[in-house]
Amino acid sequence: MGWCLKQRMVLLGAFVTWLFATASVAELARFKEYPSKAQKSLNFLVVGDWGRKGTHNQSFVAHQMGIVGEKLDIDFVISTGDNFYDDGLTGVDDPAFYQSFVDIYTAPSLQKTWYNVLGNHDYRGDVEAQLSPILREKDSKWLCLRSSILDAEIVEIFFVDTTPFVEKYFTDPEELQDHSYDWTGVLPREAYLSELLKDVDSALVQSKAEWKIVVGHHTIKSAGHHGNTQELEELLLPILEANNVDAYINGHDHCLEHIIDNKSGIHFLTSGGGSKAWRGDVKPWNQEELKLYHDGQGFMSVQITNGNVDIIFYDVFGKVLHTWSISKDLNVAAI
Repeated sequence: MGWCLKQRMVLLGAFVTWLFATASVAELARFKEYPSKAQKSLNFLVVGDWGRKGTHNQSFVAHQMGIVGEKLDIDFVISTGDNFYDDGLTGVDDPAFYQSFVDIYTAPSLQKTWYNVLGNHDYRGDVEAQLSPILREKDSKWLCLRSSILDAEIVEIFFVDTTPFVEKYFTDPEELQDHSYDWTGVLPREAYLSELLKDVDSALVQSKAEWKIVVGHHTIKSAGHHGNTQELEELLLPILEANNVDAYINGHDHCLEHIIDNKSGIHFLTSGGGSKAWRGDVKPWNQEELKLYHDGQGFMSVQITNGNVDIIFYDVFGKVLHTWSISKDLNVAAI
């Protein structure tokens, strides 16, 4: 079901009203990471759509992440959501937390903070369980918030809760017949989304970082199974474009993908190959924009300095599939 016009207009109206109002800035939760290396680089891995108790090659991907993580001396890991299949966690004592996370990502190099966002499958369970500090007490690398900011000096990473944007999770009869969602903390939805859009825009406007990256679970632009998320195209993408965001990183489509939008220059990076992948499920796309589409499992690494962002995609065996360097100095991208 498409995005409801009436609700879209309500949200847009509320957001525009805020833009022309004089109000104090409501800040998202903020965390800090400092580049520790002599060359002042920041290294991290990105994986999504993984929580299947080691099945569907999740354990193999985790093993390769550990190898690459050690090689790059990573600072942290980003998860793009759908952390626990099929229906999130049942509570803070759900054994799936150990079976899909603690007992899977055991490599020494992965014992760094994991910055997790929620996916649509996570919203089918007890959302508050994933947000609870009790899980961090069980495993100190776990950190999950709905939306937040990671300040790493040369880059700011903005984590956005995208699931509440998607209309079908609230109104599609077939979706609601098959699944139930935990909207605790989200309702009333219009107010939640309006405030979130306001906070994200405010934070991006105020950011003085050399690089700006936004992370969410759902796609904005994708040639994969789910394709573009219309609600995010209409409500979130204009904010990213207006604030010169360099990249949007997501999961949701179970693939590895790199699109460079010809209009905005934004890099759309999908890392949703943490376990089950969808072989052969790809839509036609402008080949000038589509730099990579891999319909298998894997993950990506990102290395950031003041002048460059270097992206590498790896398959389930650790083979390098695609590399790309974005140069801030030259304002060009090069393979």
